[in-house]
Amino acid sequence: MTNKTILVTGGAGYIGSHTVKQLGQRGEKIIVLDDLSTGFEESVLFGEVVQGKTGDTELVDRVLADNNVDTVLHFAAHTVVPESVENPLKYYGNNTSSTRSLLECCQRNNVSHFIFSSTAATYGIPSDGKPCTEETPTAPINPYGMSKLMSEYMLEDLDKACDMRHVILRYFNVAGCDPEGQIGQSTKNATLLIKVAAEVAVGKRPEIYVYGTDYPTADGTGVRDYIHVSDLASAHIEALDYLRNGGESTRLNCGYGHGYSVREVLDMVQKVIGGPIKIVEHPRRAGDPPELIANVDKIHQTLQWTPQYDDLETIVRTAIDWEKRLLQQSAA
Repeated sequence: MTNKTILVTGGAGYIGSHTVKQLGQRGEKIIVLDDLSTGFEESVLFGEVVQGKTGDTELVDRVLADNNVDTVLHFAAHTVVPESVENPLKYYGNNTSSTRSLLECCQRNNVSHFIFSSTAATYGIPSDGKPCTEETPTAPINPYGMSKLMSEYMLEDLDKACDMRHVILRYFNVAGCDPEGQIGQSTKNATLLIKVAAEVAVGKRPEIYVYGTDYPTADGTGVRDYIHVSDLASAHIEALDYLRNGGESTRLNCGYGHGYSVREVLDMVQKVIGGPIKIVEHPRRAGDPPELIANVDKIHQTLQWTPQYDDLETIVRTAIDWEKRLLQQSAA
């Protein structure tokens, strides 16, 4: 623990808010910077919220200087892959250019530690079909993945030019919600499988689409490495401690090292609610790999990270519980 402040960009969003909760529970001093375009101020359970954009260098300089910030956790980003294909400049503007502006402010204000929210989309479609290690060649197939990879390159170059050290965390498929039910994923028009399936389960949507049933997997549907959001948040806490203890800059995969198929996920949703949901099968979408699994040896060797929620039923149940809570809130 230090008397320094942590700036969390995008801290009112899905993953950011779960991380802010864990930071606050251990007594860290937190400032959240969020433009609230997709985040929710009520999801921020600790710290002060400053409404604004990471690309606003005048605002960021002031926040860093006035609050004695020595660590930045950078979540703020656009994250919808199809939208990135339709509107690439929006993604390069927010995810890459604004990150460059943020990094310039961090360098100017002598920030010591930077933890970056990256993605398995940097890998594209792995050619060997094996779990991705951090050394798997990067070959993004959409502007979202490329916008994040470009930010990784900036961080790695900056590491050689100044004293700020970083951890790049490449997320696999984030899912589930706070087991205590205080916060969750409230994103409008969500696209992530478990979030959408949970909305179908509580009646918010009439059906769920399965894109591709002829993949070379055990049941023909795509397989992904799903990580519970609270475990992902705790990886950020461990990354912070790693940097505070003198750790060198590094990049780490965030997953469990095993996957579930789309059918297995939907079977679990139906098991949890005790009944069927409507499933509509569609052809494959372009660019979806049959399987995307993290090799997680490096994160376990580097951080003192022990996942607590590596269980599909727990992931699905917490997601559905949150959807029920949202329904109650909207009815109140």
